Amino acid sequence: MTISIRGLLKGAVISGLAATMALTSMPVAAKDKIKVGIVSFLSGPAAGPFGVPGRNGAELVVEALNKGTMPAPYNSKGFAGAQLEPVFVDESGGNTKQVAEYRNLVQKQEVDAVIGYISSGSCLSVAPVADELKRLTIISVCGSPRLFEEGDRSHVFRTTGHAVGDSVAASLYVRDKFADAKGYTGINQNYAWGQDSYKFFDLAMKTLNPNISASEKPQFPKIFAGQFGTEISTLSLDSAELVHSSFWDGDIEAFVLQASVRGFFKEKQFISTLGASAVDRLGKKFPKGVVMGTRGEYGILIRRGGSALNQWFVKAYRDKYGAYPLGPSYQYGQAVLALKLAMDKAAEKAGTFPDQDQIIDEFKGLSWDSFGGKISLSQGNGHQAVHPVGFGITDWDDEAGEPVIKDVKFYPSECVMPPAGQTGLQWLEAGMPGSTCLK
Repeated sequence: MTISIRGLLKGAVISGLAATMALTSMPVAAKDKIKVGIVSFLSGPAAGPFGVPGRNGAELVVEALNKGTMPAPYNSKGFAGAQLEPVFVDESGGNTKQVAEYRNLVQKQEVDAVIGYISSGSCLSVAPVADELKRLTIISVCGSPRLFEEGDRSHVFRTTGHAVGDSVAASLYVRDKFADAKGYTGINQNYAWGQDSYKFFDLAMKTLNPNISASEKPQFPKIFAGQFGTEISTLSLDSAELVHSSFWDGDIEAFVLQASVRGFFKEKQFISTLGASAVDRLGKKFPKGVVMGTRGEYGILIRRGGSALNQWFVKAYRDKYGAYPLGPSYQYGQAVLALKLAMDKAAEKAGTFPDQDQIIDEFKGLSWDSFGGKISLSQGNGHQAVHPVGFGITDWDDEAGEPVIKDVKFYPSECVMPPAGQTGLQWLEAGMPGSTCLK
């Protein structure tokens, strides 16, 4: 029997196509384990109030999900059935170091995803690299609105809100509680985060509290300065009663201690958008009467109540670490929870262990009940979270021997966040059109 060359080639092509089709249609192999990089400040001034509590929140939730011991509906074991192995990385050292660390996680350690980043500088530096390397990355804190305002992201998600919501909610709380004030000023760290935070607050105040005048001398000390004697003197001499601050890390604690001994908080109404960690860490040394915010329905504002999920989180965290969970604990925990939900949904839809593209598809527009209330990825083309932002006033519970917050008020996301397609600055400069909290 003779076989032509053309016939052999045709057969080879058909066989090759069949083999290719068979390979591309093969299901993704199920995994017993996934590896995830978790990045937070583990050293330096931001470690104690932010980085370590964030790491602890992630660790607690990972362990509970791996064992299947979280409350329903999150009591199924694992991440699409796989156990998550965390790889903890220190965020300290600057942006260049974080980019190098990120590349190491993806290219050498071959992590399946990355969770983390507290500093805005870190997340803005890492985000384009995540898209370049095509690795799923979940930003857990990072307050800069620029993350999704400067362009779409393919592999990056943020499971918390940003600075615009903080500043607008603070301005609304002023309207609701201190409408008779005559003036406002601020003390914010002299870099993009502090400058933007005060700018957003100033613009929101002009819309929401036009009868309260802005000071000409807001203070912008160097980040991690540690000493604020000059700034405290300047603020004390300013006629403005209200003082806005987005201080975080060790700066908020240092400022509070230095200002307290000079009677500052008896003379001024201090408004802190990001200093809740200091309330617990300083305990009775933290002054009463400070307006304190949290970027979500969590932390000290809702410690003694909330959902069954929140009560589980508070108890489990205290049992494991001997302290209350702080804001970053919630933010890292809810990022881990979002990864589980997206993976479980992707696996259910695929009928097998999901690949990264399938997980990303489920991440887009994800909405879920977290430890700190409802979170929805409804901005940034389904990559940016929105949620309520809360404020209250610090007090001390003598019977319990611990700080508390009174007069708590939460503002919904549609009230404090810009609509899709507008930057925060554009929205604020235009007078916050569409906000449901405008009178």
